[in-house]
Amino acid sequence: MLYNPQMKSAYNFVPGVMGLILMLICAMMTSISIVREKETGTMEVLLVSPVNPLFIILSKAAPYFVLSLLNLTTILLLSVFVLDVPIAGSLPALLVSAMVLMIPTIILSGIIFPIESMPGILQVLSCLIPARWYVETVRRLMIEGVPLVYVWKEVAVMCLMAVVLITATARKFKNRLE
Repeated sequence: MLYNPQMKSAYNFVPGVMGLILMLICAMMTSISIVREKETGTMEVLLVSPVNPLFIILSKAAPYFVLSLLNLTTILLLSVFVLDVPIAGSLPALLVSAMVLMIPTIILSGIIFPIESMPGILQVLSCLIPARWYVETVRRLMIEGVPLVYVWKEVAVMCLMAVVLITATARKFKNRLE
């Protein structure tokens, strides 16, 4: 491999874990926070208050986003000092790129606010985000309590996305081997 001459698996594993942790902590904790607000009835109070809805959304996501960045920093430190994974690029650029990718995913996945309330173009774009289908599936299974057979469409979309992405990756991989 071009950037992994020692063929250490940690070089490939650590960035994936960083992305996974960043997405899971931020997404899950924000959604839990919003569900808790809805269950206790305080979400309605927030929505009828004169506070801008964008501020409500950002205030719900901000603490978990900061927590995710702290986790990312911890993972980076452990990967460098424990696993000896080098950081050849710019650390600030890494953090900025993580934020640039994370914020649209969070917004378009339906974690923060319902997809149905988004403008039409954003609803269409949200269909391209795998997290949207995952969130919808988990919400229906956990919150609505529907059997697995009722989420077949969402599962099929996620499987199709996985097949397409894995196929594209395999083709790209084959092209690199030739």
